[in-house]
Amino acid sequence: MTLGVDYINYETDQRREKMKKTVLAALTILLIAIPVAAADGVINVPSTFTVKETADRMESVLKEKGMTIFNRIKHSDGARKVGIELRETELIIFGNPKVGSPLMKCQQSVAIDLPQKALIWKDDTAKVWISYNDPRYLKKRHTISGCEKVIAKIEKALAGIAKSASTK
Repeated sequence: MTLGVDYINYETDQRREKMKKTVLAALTILLIAIPVAAADGVINVPSTFTVKETADRMESVLKEKGMTIFNRIKHSDGARKVGIELRETELIIFGNPKVGSPLMKCQQSVAIDLPQKALIWKDDTAKVWISYNDPRYLKKRHTISGCEKVIAKIEKALAGIAKSASTK
């Protein structure tokens, strides 16, 4: 009789062990997926410079490329004025009608995401980043079709600008 009870206990232990492994695997997948989902549509480029140096370099590169700088917002300064401590964070709003207008002609709703923006920020490990909207994300978000050359041109330009601003 004890042989039967031992067998049942063995099966129960095996089921518990399998359940633990399944739950652990599910939690691992969830923890990996959450940061990826949070960054969906944003390209993050590490910078070797400070936030100010990166933003200055970004502004300089944009002007060299014939872009209009509409504004440069120092979010951390604004936060400080209301008593909130925020790591260095700057936003540069820029564009060029020669690039943005063809994209809007393909799908006018993309205008809500234009002009382009670049966020230059310091993370909690003091690493500086340039973040901007992925043109492929904009294509998907606005269901843009028949505009692949324009998307590719914007993608290449933004990658080049970010690289020039973030590396020596």
